[in-house]
Order: sequence, then C-alpha cells, then structure tokens
Amino acid sequence: MNESDSPNSFGRFLTLADTAEVLNISAAQSYALVRSGELPAIKIGSHGQWRVERTVLESYIEAMYEEVRRLSLWNQSDYTDNVSDLSAGLQRLNHGSRTQSS
Repeated sequence: MNESDSPNSFGRFLTLADTAEVLNISAAQSYALVRSGELPAIKIGSHGQWRVERTVLESYIEAMYEEVRRLSLWNQSDYTDNVSDLSAGLQRLNHGSRTQSS
C-alpha cells in the first residue's frame, strides 16, 4: 500500500481485498471473517459483492485489541491462580478418597 492508498483513499466501503490488505491477511481469511459473521459486511450489486464499511472495520480492530487486553488481564489475575489451587486441592481430595475406599 503506497501513500495514495491510505485508508482514507478507499472511501466509505472496502472490498474484501482492501479489508485483507488493511488487516494484513489473505482475501480468503477476510471472506471467512465475513461469512462467519465475525466481521459485519453487506452485499452490493447484482453479483453480490461483499463490502465492509471502513468504520465497521475500525470498530472490529478496536474490539480485537480489547479482547486481547481482557484475556491478558484474565491470565494475569489472581483468579486463575485460585482456580489452579482449587483444582490441585480437588485432585488431592479425590486421590485421598480413592485411597481410603481401597
């Protein structure tokens, strides 16, 4: 993408190829995102060409950053440590009850 191809030069709607270029993925991957409903798009014209609104794509990108941020916080939280501790405690209890019933 050169300077004349800045995101603002695309206009309001992007083709799936443009979308793929912005996301640095293949056209097939952008099509899969649209077909799955993960990335909202519309079909235009008699041939049903998919178009993604630029603002929708920007919102999608922001949402993906937020998802990664939340996952990172979840992984860093004490809660995950407590779940591991609880799981280990349950395993010890289960092992102990099997030993006693033998």
